[in-house]
Amino acid sequence: MVNVGIVGGSGYTGGELIRILSNHPKVEITTITSRKYEGQSVEKVHPHIRDSDLIFENKNAEDFEEDIIFTATPHGASMKIIPDIIEKTDAKIIDLSGDYRFEDYEVYEKWYNLKHTKHIDSVYGLPELHRKEIAKERLIANPGCFTTGAILSGYPLSKKQYADRMIFDSKTGVSGAGIKPSEATHYPNIADNVNPYKVTTHRHTPEIQQELQRYSDVKISFTPILVPVLRGILTTNHTILKEEDFDFETKEQREDTSKKIEELYRNIYKDEPFVKILSEGEIPRLSSVRGSNYIHIGCFEVDQTGQLVVISAIDNLVKGASGQAIENMNIMCGFDEKTGLDFFGLHP
Repeated sequence: MVNVGIVGGSGYTGGELIRILSNHPKVEITTITSRKYEGQSVEKVHPHIRDSDLIFENKNAEDFEEDIIFTATPHGASMKIIPDIIEKTDAKIIDLSGDYRFEDYEVYEKWYNLKHTKHIDSVYGLPELHRKEIAKERLIANPGCFTTGAILSGYPLSKKQYADRMIFDSKTGVSGAGIKPSEATHYPNIADNVNPYKVTTHRHTPEIQQELQRYSDVKISFTPILVPVLRGILTTNHTILKEEDFDFETKEQREDTSKKIEELYRNIYKDEPFVKILSEGEIPRLSSVRGSNYIHIGCFEVDQTGQLVVISAIDNLVKGASGQAIENMNIMCGFDEKTGLDFFGLHP
């Protein structure tokens, strides 16, 4: 049995960690921290978690005795907490902020507008790309929600160097903005509305670039769009294919290209436990992955200009955050990767 602590357990990602880990057969949650809610029971903040004896605490780094610690803390806060935990405990850490996702800290400082105070070796926690490294590292930087759906929708094309450019259009549910209310997430401002934001400046852009440009010189553009749903991210990847690799002039050529690319995705992801490549012509839907750690990828349609459309769907709080963090924990601990996560989405 592995003892687990959650630092910053009062947000949506903290709540999802508690919900999923509570049913994990090899884990016991022994600490949940929150300065704001210190001394209060978990159900006072997360009303769906009942009959739990968990109480929010306020702990110093040296007081942690857990094997695994999840830091579900804001950007900028993790870098103030994690170095002390690394120094004063033997715990392995999975960080859900952006503080340790970048190999180049200058990129972090530019896009997050924060000075990075403590550099520590880490591995980018996307299992489909970095599973072997995750198993060996002590600090895992859990990917951003947008980046998970985008990177996995583009990875096979970048790996084969088939793409000149990828343009990601990601429609997200409002829970991605976190538990704290704001004008942007106020119900009258999001209901019956579609709201693009940070159209060319979202801080997940360089994260997508970092991972996809490991394999090719593909150009990356990304725009997030807030839509009036609670959970989920539907990412449309518009990829401009290299003309020397494919033919697009006739309908038959485009259909052959589409089948070739779909087969590429099936081959690359055939052993991935949480990646599902949909049937020909099937479009991913948010309701099919809601509440699950799965990503659905489909469409693979090509037009006469050489543009390929690939669509992915994830739950932003599970595969896009807490579920993927637990997937990383399973790898670090040598458990079967699907342990505690082997359940489908909530449809309808």
